[in-house]
Amino acid sequence: MHNLTPLAVVNLADAATHHAGSAQLITAALIGVALIVGLITWLKLHPFLALAIGAVTVGLIAKLGAADTVASFVKGFGSTMGSVGILIGFGAMFGKLLADSGGADQVVDTLVNRAGPKALPWVMGLVGAIIGLPMFFEIGVVLLMPVILLVANRSRLPLLAVAIPALAGLSAMHGLVPPHPGPLVAVSALKADLGLTLGLGVLVAVPTVILAGPLFGKLAARWVNVPVPELFSTEAAEDEEQAEHEKEQKPRPSFIATLATILLPVVLMLGSAVYDVVSPKSGSAVKKLLDVLGTPVVALGIALLVGMLVLGRGGRMTRESLADTMNSALPPIAGILLIVGAGGGFKQVLVDTGIANTIADAIRDSSLPVLLLAWFVAALIRVATGSATVATVTASGILAPVAAGLSTPHVSLMVLAIGSGSLFLSHVNDAGFWMVKEYLGLNVVQTLKSWSVMECVISLAGLAGVLALSAVV
Repeated sequence: MHNLTPLAVVNLADAATHHAGSAQLITAALIGVALIVGLITWLKLHPFLALAIGAVTVGLIAKLGAADTVASFVKGFGSTMGSVGILIGFGAMFGKLLADSGGADQVVDTLVNRAGPKALPWVMGLVGAIIGLPMFFEIGVVLLMPVILLVANRSRLPLLAVAIPALAGLSAMHGLVPPHPGPLVAVSALKADLGLTLGLGVLVAVPTVILAGPLFGKLAARWVNVPVPELFSTEAAEDEEQAEHEKEQKPRPSFIATLATILLPVVLMLGSAVYDVVSPKSGSAVKKLLDVLGTPVVALGIALLVGMLVLGRGGRMTRESLADTMNSALPPIAGILLIVGAGGGFKQVLVDTGIANTIADAIRDSSLPVLLLAWFVAALIRVATGSATVATVTASGILAPVAAGLSTPHVSLMVLAIGSGSLFLSHVNDAGFWMVKEYLGLNVVQTLKSWSVMECVISLAGLAGVLALSAVV
């Protein structure tokens, strides 16, 4: 047996202690995530409360201390609300304004009225993407479902050939393209370049929507051939025509004005990134102005103010009705705000305990590509909790230290990998699953064969797009 020097003995002891400490931290993280999943799925606890309990549990097991754990959670909650909470508030107000002014109806009607039967599924995918850009998924579903059912009834196309493309457009925006709140959470947590993420997100989203929307919609319509629900059947044709006539009589903003207002924040956010490519002088006044205008809070704030003028005036909304729209937009998003904030608190606990760095080291040492692992972590949490938002905020927190060592384009691609993973396999623990099932009059098996498969197609196509781009950027 070889004699060990005192220095070698000390090094071995340090390595053993470090290994034991790492094992305890990893155990704490696994118990915390498992607890969050169990509380949401088994006890049906609200994700906000589940994330808070999970964060405190992780801190205590990792020996951060009760007081420091609470302080860490509060710090993470506050910083997340400061960066993302304002955006969610602005986005909710903008989406409600779009609906109440008649602007959303105008976009839908204009595009649908100009399309023939063969082009309709493609147009519905475009409608879903445009309407989904500034809106939460659930709000977009509520807004689009009557349109989907009316279009299916009038065109005599199979219901799912119309519904799947619109839902694919909505869902892809939800996971892949800022300024939707989901990707913005990941952009903030990973410190990604917003303009670059937006540009790459569009590159990934377009083929993803085509594949999961019009193309998969044809297949889904064969798998699940169901009639349009009774609400919009021929027996209700007179009521439907009367409602449509009343809607047409109500003043609405023009199609061009509405579309320009929806795309304004996207253009402002892309402006700085495009200017960097065209003229990379960092100190110029134009660059500084574009950087300010392209800040997400400023871009969405400007879009909201412009929308109040353009959409409000086009829809002949009074000051009272505008105020009612702004006020009524905020209560429905209280739960989403708290979930996102609690996710930020959970992330901060992972960072302050050293767990995030330990996981990051383990991921770096893994033979699997980092972007594939990012997708896998988000997909695992999504399938377990049923929430794309919880999956995004939790996965972003876990992967933040890994992102610090990546190039700028690859950080943006990690945002998109997490977004793609957060959409994987919507099933019975997802509220969106039940919304789609009830609106389209499907049973559980039919919903799994159509909606759930569509979400898997979006997730896997998004991942394929991310991996393809990672080879060239």
